[in-house]
Amino acid sequence: MNGGNTMGINMDAFKGRDFLKLLDFTSDEIKALLDFSAELKEKKKNRVPHRLCDGKSVALIFEKSSTRTRCAFEVACCDLGIHPVHLDPRSSQMGKKESIPDTARVLSRMFDGIEYRGYGQDIVEEIAEYADVPVWNGLTDDAHPTQILADFLTAREKFGSLEGKKLIFIGDSGFNMGHSLMIGCAKMGMHFVACSPEKYLPRKPLVDKAREIAKETGGSVTLETDPSKAAKDADIIYTDVWVSMGEPDEVWKERIDDLMPYQVNAKLMSYASPDCIFMHCLPAFHDLRTGIGRENYQKFGVTEMEVTDEVFESKASVVFDEAENRMHTIKAVIAATIGEW
Repeated sequence: MNGGNTMGINMDAFKGRDFLKLLDFTSDEIKALLDFSAELKEKKKNRVPHRLCDGKSVALIFEKSSTRTRCAFEVACCDLGIHPVHLDPRSSQMGKKESIPDTARVLSRMFDGIEYRGYGQDIVEEIAEYADVPVWNGLTDDAHPTQILADFLTAREKFGSLEGKKLIFIGDSGFNMGHSLMIGCAKMGMHFVACSPEKYLPRKPLVDKAREIAKETGGSVTLETDPSKAAKDADIIYTDVWVSMGEPDEVWKERIDDLMPYQVNAKLMSYASPDCIFMHCLPAFHDLRTGIGRENYQKFGVTEMEVTDEVFESKASVVFDEAENRMHTIKAVIAATIGEW
């Protein structure tokens, strides 16, 4: 691949850039990353080498643990010829003995890129401010941009295109997944519906921004508290866990009481388009095969939470396609920002 082009896509625009939130990228740039992801996925499937970053090293900072994000980044790095170094709270002094700016500057002298997965969006933004290498957001409380790329690649594989598709996010739509999907759908000319009780809906300034974007792309952004109305003719029904790990029992009880009417079940899916797909960024509490699931059953008497096992295991479910596509889309982000063309 020469001249920064791949399959007719000019990747020079991504060189050296951070990947912190989708608001930082145009619709065409997001489409280019999806096209690049699809190309790299095809190479992976056909065992075609694509060591576009051979000899480079990256730091993977994980203040929050993850199965999919860590595996996706590490396998993507290996495929690209990169040496990844994992830093968890026990192996990094960031924010404790060493400030975030100092950590960012130290890591910039040793690595070609930095990934951060943790809490505040301000943390990853501060790392990017002081780092001299690209910084990638693996998840914060406000944004999860690499997940959205994987979701969009999956939906595009199922439908052929994204424009005009209706996606509803049901549950707590005022957190990182609801926020990121809303912006992403607006950028892609999709029709996004946030379906939640009033207190869990997205913040108004972000809704206003998403609606402003949607006007330019032919999409729309709607807020709805009635699940049956939101799901009508939906192409994609998306949900996420209701409570972050480590929250006290009172929070779990409140969320279960508030959000059980927003559970994705067969009845809700029946309101959607016949070809509707179910999406979830995982992990999901759809049965009692997890420690948390069993604890919640003992404490609150629930066997399934945000999605029923019937829907999770149905033909409509594409959750494991999404999980796989994390690797391909993350690989595209890394290669686009630090790769050699």
